[in-house]
Amino acid sequence: MEKSGGVRQDQFGLRAKKMTTVGLIGLGAMGSGMAQSLRRAGHLVQVFDVRRDVAQAFARDGGTAHESLASLGAASDVVVSVVVNAAQTEAVLFGDASAPGCAASMKPGSVFVMCSTVDPNWSIALESRLAALGILYIDAPISGGAAKAASGQITMMTAAKPEAYAKAGDLLDAMAGKVYRLGDKAGAGSKVKIINQLLAGVHIAAAAEAMALGLREGVDADALYEVITHSAGNSWMFENRMAHVLAADYTPLSAVDIFVKDLGLVLDVARASKFPLPLSSTAHQMFMQASTAGFAREDDSAVIKIFPGITLPQAK
Repeated sequence: MEKSGGVRQDQFGLRAKKMTTVGLIGLGAMGSGMAQSLRRAGHLVQVFDVRRDVAQAFARDGGTAHESLASLGAASDVVVSVVVNAAQTEAVLFGDASAPGCAASMKPGSVFVMCSTVDPNWSIALESRLAALGILYIDAPISGGAAKAASGQITMMTAAKPEAYAKAGDLLDAMAGKVYRLGDKAGAGSKVKIINQLLAGVHIAAAAEAMALGLREGVDADALYEVITHSAGNSWMFENRMAHVLAADYTPLSAVDIFVKDLGLVLDVARASKFPLPLSSTAHQMFMQASTAGFAREDDSAVIKIFPGITLPQAK
């Protein structure tokens, strides 16, 4: 895969990686690791999080914590947004009268990298809105989880104009093990992420259903996990999420409500073109049921709790 980013000459005339001042907004499970990867690569990292103590804790090991989005925007050549959805991205960019977003203070020619899972049509429109302000845009949803974010090994599904890649490509490479360049205009990255989320949501729901049936039939849960993870029925989601169930650990690395949102987006995209998605619809209803039953903020593997008449593993 072609790598992006320029180089500079150091004092001895040797080639060295170009350093960029980058602002990262949202130090959650993914954003925190991505910011660490950028800092580890030697970039000048500016951060903002609504939890000021989290941003300040990051900056103690290198970097700068900003108390406002406007301040971060003014200080950064590239801004990376790692928030939950389109509404939060809107707030990050455009703010309101009491708290301006970062777009108004970003320099002409700077780059905004959007890492959320959103409606592709919204992402397409955002590219035009930012272009009117002189800001380049990279449609760049992400996948991989917190551990891969911390090690710089996430996957990024990107689409952008060549000039945006020229300015921010080295940053993408610092954060991700794989950077897929899927087109020269926004939307393509978000479309591929939507399809990824279709599979991820359906696989989690199917994994939970399979484990629930095994428990109902009296199969030893650990034995079932061992057999399935070494058989043709295995999936990455079964192996990863059913391990959470066996440990009785529903700490939300990715919450139930994330898939209420993401599978809702999947269905919205398909509905617009009258495309049937029966499995996605069923999985969405399962996550909706889990959410309304009180498990909205638990790990998405908690979708298994909707099945009646089963005894779930307890913490060991």
